[in-house]
Amino acid sequence: MRTNKQDTPQTTPRRSDEPIWWSLFSAGGVCVAMLVPAIALLVLLGIPLGLVSAEQLNYQRLQALVFHPLGLGVVLGAMVLPLFHAMHRIHHGLHDLKLAHGRLAKWLCYGSAVLLSSLALWLWLTVSMASG
Repeated sequence: MRTNKQDTPQTTPRRSDEPIWWSLFSAGGVCVAMLVPAIALLVLLGIPLGLVSAEQLNYQRLQALVFHPLGLGVVLGAMVLPLFHAMHRIHHGLHDLKLAHGRLAKWLCYGSAVLLSSLALWLWLTVSMASG
């Protein structure tokens, strides 16, 4: 028996916010996968082998780098993206273990990532205003 299109109510599918969280998850994973080995090579091999002088990584130079607007972008990206990566893993881990369902777990996980990211930015602004 054929159904007429007029007989079935047409509903628009509910939009999902998952692509946003999955993109932050993947960006955080790539950030960690690229930065951790690079920093480890620089600090653990570069300095002891004499490829990089310890003077190039002194406190004043690193402080100038971190408080530069471009440096802020890199440092915040290196902190914020892995936070979302970790919270996405926790959210889906809780879901897989059937410990959390619905929006509350999503709000707690991603909300804590936003809260910690905001705290990092606030601390950076506080320290940069105090030092300069």
